[in-house]
Amino acid sequence: MDEAKLTQLLQAHFGFKHFRSGQFETLQAVLAGQDTLAILPTGGGKSLLYQLPAYLLPGTILIISPLISLMQDQADRITRQGDFRAVVLNSAVNNQDQTAILATLSRYRFIFTSPETLGRGPVLGALRQLTISLFVIDEAHCVSEWGPDFRPEYLLLKAAIQALQPRSTLLLTATATKRVTQDILTKVGLPTEQVTIIRQSVNRANLFLAVQELENSLAKQTYLQATLPKLGGPGVIYFSSRKQADAMASWLTTVSDLRVAAYHAGLEAVERFRIQNQFMQNELDVICATSAFGMGIDKNDLRYVIHYHLPASLAAYTQEIGRAGRDGQPALALLLYAPGDESIPELLTQVELPSQTQMERVLTGKISPTLLGEKGPVINFYLHHGYQPQDLPTLFNQQAKRARQRINQMLAYVKNQTCRRKMLLAAFDEGEHEQTPCCDFHQPDWQPSDFGLGKTKPTKVKQRQLDWQKQLNRLFNCQN
Repeated sequence: MDEAKLTQLLQAHFGFKHFRSGQFETLQAVLAGQDTLAILPTGGGKSLLYQLPAYLLPGTILIISPLISLMQDQADRITRQGDFRAVVLNSAVNNQDQTAILATLSRYRFIFTSPETLGRGPVLGALRQLTISLFVIDEAHCVSEWGPDFRPEYLLLKAAIQALQPRSTLLLTATATKRVTQDILTKVGLPTEQVTIIRQSVNRANLFLAVQELENSLAKQTYLQATLPKLGGPGVIYFSSRKQADAMASWLTTVSDLRVAAYHAGLEAVERFRIQNQFMQNELDVICATSAFGMGIDKNDLRYVIHYHLPASLAAYTQEIGRAGRDGQPALALLLYAPGDESIPELLTQVELPSQTQMERVLTGKISPTLLGEKGPVINFYLHHGYQPQDLPTLFNQQAKRARQRINQMLAYVKNQTCRRKMLLAAFDEGEHEQTPCCDFHQPDWQPSDFGLGKTKPTKVKQRQLDWQKQLNRLFNCQN
């Protein structure tokens, strides 16, 4: 289909007059039945790439999503639009409701699920009775970054694609180096030469990149207290742990006039829903968050993203700072670093495996995998998917080595004495850029006022008239 006809559909059903960069090319490939990997920046309108084809393709569109809140949000948006029915299948749907949904699965055009739920026999069996026109893997970088040692069920997507035989597969992500791109395609079983890859630059020209090195955690707190009021808002501060996000949110509320809340997966579902809605309505200035916050948050006017702790990789960092300034206006990406910060992500790479005897007893069903510690579910997955106990030390050592390499790359960014943007773009195999100043290398004495930050505070957005009881019912049927 030519661009004019697709643009007519875009305006008629979504209200936009023009496609964003990479959208039309991706839709062309998808509608032609080509397996496609679209690497488009945060805020690039990736959900449109599987929603618009529903007006042109028969059959079911299946979306694999990493977060329950994200899939619920997308399903709700489709349902509110009114043209198609959408349903969510995940671990929060009880057995009775899941059975009812599976019995009527053909009534839904969009089905959202997680890798873990997709791997269950009844779910995959019900899906095999449908014609899957498009198999979508949202946030596809999770296949590479999470699959090996956090949510190994991502490694089962290859078998699911082979079983369901979709007309085409669409993988969506905001960042992927050439190595990660190849790793994703290998893990999902798609030959590189048969996949159309649409890649847009990760460069966000309106983001000013800065690192502030401080002596210790106390110095970070003092710096935040002095700096945040100058930034205006709204903004997000990322932390490595729930406990620290909670503590900082409480402290900032005490020492400043800012409206602050913590957001992480440890909160009750209704509390996450309330905080997210308040932030979207500009009733909060700052969110202190873990990485659980951000995916699918459609807020264009974030003026800053601050990382209180060192991210685990440059790719993760690029994903998270890309949530600032999506409206094209100046925004700040600031990383705070104190000596030893790298010990936190490094600690997460260390896995103390149980003895071979214990793993053999789990494999034979003599003891529960819960006795294997925090990594028990991951270890149990590998033991029941072709790995022997003696194979696991090598496997986990290799994964820890790759994780340390990513941390070292992140440290190199912190210590970099040249243009930060140049280094970031090089990590994604991109060439030179012409903008200056773009980071604290060119403008070491930067101030928030240099970018127009802090001039105004956001005004409260008028609440949309929604059926809150219905929204909460949906939420409780779909939570982590």
